[in-house]
Amino acid sequence: MAMPAPRLDRWTSADLDRMPEDGLRYEVLNGQLVVNAAPKPRHQWLIQRLSRMLDDVVPADCVVLEGVGALIADDEPIPDLIVAEGPISWDARGIPAEQVRLAVEVVSGSTTLADRMTKPVVYAAAGIPHYWRFEINPFKGRLPGEELPVLFAHTLGSEQVYEQTHRVCAGDTATLHGPFEITLAPLDLLP
Repeated sequence: MAMPAPRLDRWTSADLDRMPEDGLRYEVLNGQLVVNAAPKPRHQWLIQRLSRMLDDVVPADCVVLEGVGALIADDEPIPDLIVAEGPISWDARGIPAEQVRLAVEVVSGSTTLADRMTKPVVYAAAGIPHYWRFEINPFKGRLPGEELPVLFAHTLGSEQVYEQTHRVCAGDTATLHGPFEITLAPLDLLP
């Protein structure tokens, strides 16, 4: 389970440079240090497959990056995958939120609350125009007969809140039009 590390003052993205390289994922979310276990193989397989698919359709001025932080003020949440618009500072700590066109999260046991509730609010407030969430494990609110994985695609609305544009389960295919056009069949993203 993702747990914030106790501290009296706020953590910042600069604090991440002092964290050990121990296989854990460290990110700063709302001024709190969040530590997550390394993702499971199914999670990583989905991200890698999606990354390859996105590489084929993103505009030439965009890049697809896995596990790179989105710089939002002093915070640095780390989406599982982002599509960023260049130019990219390749040796920087992360990618400024204003360059991020899409943030993608794959919900796992340790990231459920953050991926469903906290991060979408943070990403929307930062102006990231598109947010996709993949559910790969059984979840509350799953529709009868809905097979996993399920993609929830959102776009930023006029009130700086994400609005759901698509809910696509494993047996279906959908064409998403933002931030670029791509046709996805969630089942194709799993081994």
